[in-house]
Amino acid sequence: MYEIVLTGFATIVVLMFAAWLLSLLLRNVAIVDVFWGIAISGAGVTWLMLPAAAGPRGALAVLLAVVWAARLALHILWRSRGRPEDRRYRVIRARNEPNFAFKSLYLVFGLQSLLAFVVAMPLLGATLSKQPLGGLDLAGATMWLAGFVLQATADIQLARFQKRPGTERAVMDRGLWRYSRHPNYFGEFLMWWGIWLIAAAGGAWWTCVGPLLLTFLLLRVSGVALTEKDIASRRPEYQDYLRRTSAFVPWPPT
Repeated sequence: MYEIVLTGFATIVVLMFAAWLLSLLLRNVAIVDVFWGIAISGAGVTWLMLPAAAGPRGALAVLLAVVWAARLALHILWRSRGRPEDRRYRVIRARNEPNFAFKSLYLVFGLQSLLAFVVAMPLLGATLSKQPLGGLDLAGATMWLAGFVLQATADIQLARFQKRPGTERAVMDRGLWRYSRHPNYFGEFLMWWGIWLIAAAGGAWWTCVGPLLLTFLLLRVSGVALTEKDIASRRPEYQDYLRRTSAFVPWPPT
């Protein structure tokens, strides 16, 4: 069992090390965001290829993770084309100079390797399950699909909004963003709890550590909390948007 677990972790480490080397070439550590989903789904693919992989449940869970990762990576690449390093990483860089290029190996890529490994746990549980697919798997796949559509739609709506002139200080409060300040993050929440349901249907309920960590990151660390840390100072109308719009779960505005 330990060998199986470590094989997936090794895949994540190798992919993140490759991302670090690429970041040195680009002088941009934000490439880690592209590799985040790739590393998680890569661990799932590795587990699926091992002899211990038991049946269709693992194939289903890993397929959903690969689709999630591919869309997310392509979206981030498209969104960041021609732009400087993301503001979040510029702050980290400034705090850790000199020699940030080396320090980023453990401060950014090493840390995200550990987080990605925990988030990937439902994929491990699903690939080891020998039980046949059932209704709970269908519920999980349906939840994943709802989250996928929600996140993809929210990303498209925001991208179209940002293309309009004069939106640098404006607030996106249309479409799905009228009902949630972060519908894209809520979509990711649904997808990974859906994948966990598939793993739990095979008896791997303990893999809830994965979506629990992801939920914490989305709400308290790199998602909602970080995005809104200083956005009101850059977008004056955001305070009113904050007051009337749900932070996470889509809900009619007040």
